[in-house]
Amino acid sequence: MTVEHCIDLRRHPSTRAEAVRAIQVIVRRSSSAKREMTFRLDADIPRIRVPLPGLPRIATELWRHTCFEAFIAVEGQAAYHEFNFAPSGEWAAYAFCSYRNGAPLADETMRPQIAVRSTGSRLELDALVRLDALSAIHPNASIRIGLSAVIEACDGLSYWSIHHPADKPDFHNPDGFALLLEPPGPEE
Repeated sequence: MTVEHCIDLRRHPSTRAEAVRAIQVIVRRSSSAKREMTFRLDADIPRIRVPLPGLPRIATELWRHTCFEAFIAVEGQAAYHEFNFAPSGEWAAYAFCSYRNGAPLADETMRPQIAVRSTGSRLELDALVRLDALSAIHPNASIRIGLSAVIEACDGLSYWSIHHPADKPDFHNPDGFALLLEPPGPEE
């Protein structure tokens, strides 16, 4: 069985985003330990700075440009993982034992599958993350999810999230991990 949620991201009020109309994320969690996400950016795409397609590889500081992010924490635990997905196909994964206390993971087994489609008015990025690559606990646990996006447009950066719990954009704030995903039931 696959559980699906459709989430609208909200722009942080301290940032502008004239070229962006909306960002929506469809999140799917299946009993096969996969978590699939489709980020849909509805915007005047020619005004968005979208990294050019390249080889899928680990990269750093993807959040300085247009990228999509997912934060994953087992319910009730301070530890969490962060994934960055760039339209270029580049990606990054981080492990944190508590708020911002962590490091990048240079581990190719963490590599998400990324696919991108774009038109003049929409950019879609599909990302598939295997929860069992995070730990043996993740596939069968209730998990808290934070979903976010950094959009680089001609007029600057804007920050988008399910929930902005602070005056400044801070995707690491655990109060922003606002989506609870229960483990799916057995296949029907």
